[in-house]
Amino acid sequence: MTRLERNDRLIRLGLLMIAFSAVSILIVITLFIFSEGTPIMFKYGPGRFLFGLDWYPSEKAFGLLPMIVGSFFVTAGALLVGVPMGLACAIVLTQFASKRVGRILKPVIELLAGIPSVVYGFIGIVVIVPLIRENLGGPGLSVLAASLVLGVMILPTVISISIDAFQAVPPTYREGSIALGATVWQTIRMVMFPAARSGIVAAVILGMGRAIGETMAVIMIAGNAAAIPGSPLAPVRTLTSNIALEMGYASGEHREALFATGVILFVIIMALNILANWTSARRKR
Repeated sequence: MTRLERNDRLIRLGLLMIAFSAVSILIVITLFIFSEGTPIMFKYGPGRFLFGLDWYPSEKAFGLLPMIVGSFFVTAGALLVGVPMGLACAIVLTQFASKRVGRILKPVIELLAGIPSVVYGFIGIVVIVPLIRENLGGPGLSVLAASLVLGVMILPTVISISIDAFQAVPPTYREGSIALGATVWQTIRMVMFPAARSGIVAAVILGMGRAIGETMAVIMIAGNAAAIPGSPLAPVRTLTSNIALEMGYASGEHREALFATGVILFVIIMALNILANWTSARRKR
């Protein structure tokens, strides 16, 4: 074996060890969360955790349904705000803007992902919450406020993946449609969208995972009431907020119940990621 072959073999072995270490860390985290959270779920029954309406840990009431519903309400609102804006931006950058403008604006948009979530939360408290309180009523800290902020926060994810999906469509599709007499908008709606549909679905699913896993901004502007919201103007508490707010002082079964909350959140996000990966693989095929 030559020196170059030996070095190449050592490099491959080192990279393989790094890859396995990353997977091992994920496995350890998963086992830790499930080992801490599942015993109390089976002690009181999974149904009590998933469908219980009351969260009073001091009285052994661990109902997570208000937080589960609140998480999905806030996430659905964020998608209603972020997905149309993200798709519109992706369409403009790929179908109407020049390549030079696209090369400049795409990195700028992706910089939004680097802004700390607490900054979004401050903007929500200073700007959005007072506007809702003064014009629509209610406390201002609400599902609507959290949805608006999260809708902006998921924009980089939706825009970037949607742009990649549109750019993956062969140029001949667009050129052939326009050559047959279709307008640019007809081409986008009837040719580009169907061809890029799987990538767009993956963008929406990953944006959903980003929204449902957000913590700090939601704590600051959602109101954190452990009850099922009756309207978009009502305060709400999400699964992530529940963990962050109470883990600092929880002990005993209360702490275990918060780990059970993490188990439920982990399963939801993993399901969304698996669905996104399956959708992306289908698009590639």
